[in-house]
Amino acid sequence: MNIKTRLAPSPTGYLHIGSLRTALYNYFFAKKNHGTFLLRIEDTDRTRYVEGSVEALLKTLKQMHLSWDEGPYVQSERLPIYQEHAQMLLEKGSAYYCFCTPERLKELRERQQQVKQSTKYDRHCLSLSTDEIQKRLAAGESHVIRLKIPDGITTFEDAIRGSITINNEEIDDQVLMKSDGFPTYHLAVVVDDHLMGITHIIRAEEWISSVPKHVHLYQSFGWDLPVFAHLPLVLNPDKSKLSKRQGDVAVEDYLAKGYLPEALINYVALLGFNPTADREIYKMDELIELFDLSKVNKSGAVFDVQKLRWMNGQYLRAMDLDALVSASKNFLTNDEVVTDEMLKKILTVEVERLEVLSEVSDRVRPYLSISDYDASILVWKKSTREDAQAQLQGLSGLVGSFSPSVFENVSLIEHAIKQYIESKSLQNGNVLWPLRVALSGSEQSASPFQLAWVLGKDETLSRLTIALNKLSA
Repeated sequence: MNIKTRLAPSPTGYLHIGSLRTALYNYFFAKKNHGTFLLRIEDTDRTRYVEGSVEALLKTLKQMHLSWDEGPYVQSERLPIYQEHAQMLLEKGSAYYCFCTPERLKELRERQQQVKQSTKYDRHCLSLSTDEIQKRLAAGESHVIRLKIPDGITTFEDAIRGSITINNEEIDDQVLMKSDGFPTYHLAVVVDDHLMGITHIIRAEEWISSVPKHVHLYQSFGWDLPVFAHLPLVLNPDKSKLSKRQGDVAVEDYLAKGYLPEALINYVALLGFNPTADREIYKMDELIELFDLSKVNKSGAVFDVQKLRWMNGQYLRAMDLDALVSASKNFLTNDEVVTDEMLKKILTVEVERLEVLSEVSDRVRPYLSISDYDASILVWKKSTREDAQAQLQGLSGLVGSFSPSVFENVSLIEHAIKQYIESKSLQNGNVLWPLRVALSGSEQSASPFQLAWVLGKDETLSRLTIALNKLSA
């Protein structure tokens, strides 16, 4: 059997983190089994359609290194196919015309809610005679086509959850064709999945309740059922469904903040799936090779932004330095003009504290210009203002004596300064603390040796002079 999976998003504006995971699992499963991964745009709900979202979706999928083998198919371009299959269901007695007005349906729903009944269609039009139906159709009355759900129960197998049984009394006679001639999701998805040869439907658990409708459609057409696999929800930290109310949910938002596609793929793939117990960092090829539907959890997975930040930091530190420099440039402002050589030095120093590329601007800025700071932070613990001033004067003379070759390597700067401290019998803190603050303007920064290496001799001396002026003021 040729394994075939699909991603079938609706063009509603952005790619949800949960949809990315669905895409990844479908992609992994197809590639592991030497199958086909198909892309289909489900745009039959025109009220939710967002202009430009298809183009944005395709761009995001490509950024996430997801390539499709077939498609993208677009459902709005396949309307005659759905209309033909709706007629087939009418002829088989598996569907029926409904002429109920929106006003009647609203009134019915309100009555059912008042008596705490489940809101579902009451089959008012099921008993219409053939003559009555033809008369109304000929008169051009607005109508839909509904699925006729049989009595009894529906049982189906889920590759993740096992056997699932739903009582048919709980299932509404779903609209299959709307009055505007467009199919609903339920008819279009079943028809397309069959005609496109989809063997495994891997999607979010919110679709479980719809499976009985789809099973009845498959059976009405006389088609074999695909394999169903419903993924657990992606949750907020409070265990509610991941939503915009509690933070970013769009893949595009995370890319814009400087998360790497590889890190997002790695992290999102592990939301509900644990390939091995010994590590957390995986390449795409490894995730494909290790993917197994039987290892996907049934319970929801919490989306932890701090864990994602940590993982993204791991990927940043593993990047080729030239590639990191190139990627970082997109996150600098127009005011932050820096040469590639200096940016390479800054990132060499700062990458250990970098978690997302959007932090690059804040990391670069102190190297370009020192912000104003209070002279008191130059003084180390129990030391004095006078001692700090003396140490900075000594350091200024020392740095001034350095040849250009000393600044070629951090270790050379460190060796020279530590040798100076030892030769003078000074305390490390009394010397290195005011040096670090003088070069960074902050109590928290990289080491003073790294700072001097990035800044170079002239800027290092300039910042030492600024610090001395502050202490003498």
